[in-house]
Amino acid sequence: MKYVLFDKDTQAIIYGEQKNAIQRMLDFDYLCRRSKPSVAAVVNPTREGYIKVFFGTKEILLPVYRSLKEATKRHPEADVMINFSSYRSAYQTTMEAIETETIRTIAIIAEGIPERLERKMAKAAKQKNKWIIGPATVGGMRAGAFKIGNTGGAMDNLKSLKLYRHGSVGLVTVSGGMVNEMFNIIQQNSNGIYEGIAIGGDRYPGSTLLDHLLRYEENPDIKMMVMLGEVGGTKEYEVVDALKNGAIKKPLIAWISGTCAKVFPGEVQFGHAGAKVSGKKETADAKIEALREAGAIVPSSFDELGEAIKKVFEDLKKEGKIPEIKEIEPPVIPVDYKVALKNGMIRKAREFICTISDDSGEELLYAGMPISKVIEDDIGIGGVIGLLWFKKLLPDYARKFIELVLMITADHGPAVSGAHNAIITSRAGKDIIDSLVSGLLTIGPRFGGAISDAAKYFKSAYDRKLKPEEFVNEMKAKGMYIPGIGHRVKSVQNPDKRVELLKEFAFKNFPKVELLKYALEVEKITTAKRNNLILNVDGCIGILFVDLMKNIGAFNDDEINEFIEMGGLNGLFVLGRSIGFIGHALDQKRLKSRLYRHPYDDILYVHDEKLFGGD
Repeated sequence: MKYVLFDKDTQAIIYGEQKNAIQRMLDFDYLCRRSKPSVAAVVNPTREGYIKVFFGTKEILLPVYRSLKEATKRHPEADVMINFSSYRSAYQTTMEAIETETIRTIAIIAEGIPERLERKMAKAAKQKNKWIIGPATVGGMRAGAFKIGNTGGAMDNLKSLKLYRHGSVGLVTVSGGMVNEMFNIIQQNSNGIYEGIAIGGDRYPGSTLLDHLLRYEENPDIKMMVMLGEVGGTKEYEVVDALKNGAIKKPLIAWISGTCAKVFPGEVQFGHAGAKVSGKKETADAKIEALREAGAIVPSSFDELGEAIKKVFEDLKKEGKIPEIKEIEPPVIPVDYKVALKNGMIRKAREFICTISDDSGEELLYAGMPISKVIEDDIGIGGVIGLLWFKKLLPDYARKFIELVLMITADHGPAVSGAHNAIITSRAGKDIIDSLVSGLLTIGPRFGGAISDAAKYFKSAYDRKLKPEEFVNEMKAKGMYIPGIGHRVKSVQNPDKRVELLKEFAFKNFPKVELLKYALEVEKITTAKRNNLILNVDGCIGILFVDLMKNIGAFNDDEINEFIEMGGLNGLFVLGRSIGFIGHALDQKRLKSRLYRHPYDDILYVHDEKLFGGD
């Protein structure tokens, strides 16, 4: 049937990834209880793949193709193309669609297409027996079956106007902006629309008012027609001629917008490109008079349009020409989560908790402190660590101590296991992240992991009021080395400068250093046995951090113990040493070092199993 452009099985290809418009079409499908989505595929020349959308309460995937040729090849059942191309490319994409055998109807949304190109598109479409709606249109819809893009507005509007089921009125209008208003007027004064089309406001639309009225004339389900023309152009006179020669027999209620043009001197250009008065014949008053004389029902003003529609509808109903429309209860359209959340319509238990930062507002927050204030107050990296690790703005001396720790632990040369692994990984051609992770994975009980253990065991002994000698004897009885005590190369005679710097800072800036003093008493006992059993850098950092947390006064004893147990103190070593690992990796990249292979002469090869316990 040539007069049918859309039905409940119509599917479209969307040219341009307009996800919001696509979702509105699918929501309308759900409202109309369609069995399959009205969108078959999307064309986006810049990418291919899928977009995720909702069909009712279910999430579905719509395929995205780079070309219309590929989309129509995969979806030959889709005979509508909704063209969201810009005015710069709408002509080319529309002409391609006209030449595509499976495409029958094209809706062109873009405004500003040159008039000579519009004429070419319209001519080509007619030669191919295809339909163009637009350009410069919102589109149109068949109630209860299919809608183009954003036609009809929000779901609440579609529902209140009962557009989920068809009525008996065919509407054609020049103005897309007036479509919703006309739907409303028709619904209030009849059983609603059967189909509504906005041909677009340009001077040379792809299909005319008369083209659609003749379709409605052929359609037995449409009992009456409404037309909204406008000032400018002569397309309404085609309708006048059709009325006179009997091509239009069904009741036609018409109105022409722009009757106010006569109060302006000279030619008047309204909003649409075609709404320009050039001579008396193109005025709204002249068109109204001609339509009225030809037999159209034309009210005396737009305000009376609804009354005219109602009268014609009631007369047809009395004549038995209006069928009973069975009212149906439409399904409830699910509300998108973001919309519902914004409007306070839902509450949802969160599965994920974050108490240290917040980027959901206008400005990033660190523990409630705006990032702008973090910078303005110059709290430094020590202050940022305080906010993100402890959720507290630490005092200045504490921030500086953290930064001192990071500087001291940043690197300890290429020979230590972490740096060595980072270097080897970088030389293997891996990237900075892989090299860093390779180094970090060596941190543990034997490398860098002593910070937390030193804090734990020294604090426990101090809290239990063990004398330094009792603590040393207790650890010996357990068969354990004291974490934080001992160094491979440093000794009493060759002290570790890093430890000296940490102690110097603490004695100068910390209000109290009770645990440090306790550790130094322990050191006197251990170094009396062997001169390299000194307080090492890991132990000094862990012990001083306990003193620091106690000095701040913002942490109770349970919180300090919890932070130690979580391994938070080792995080200082991880963060600091990461600086060095990255440095070593970059150094190898700059040197363009080749793959590392360990020298044979540095490996002891053992073949005699007797040497390691064999029979």
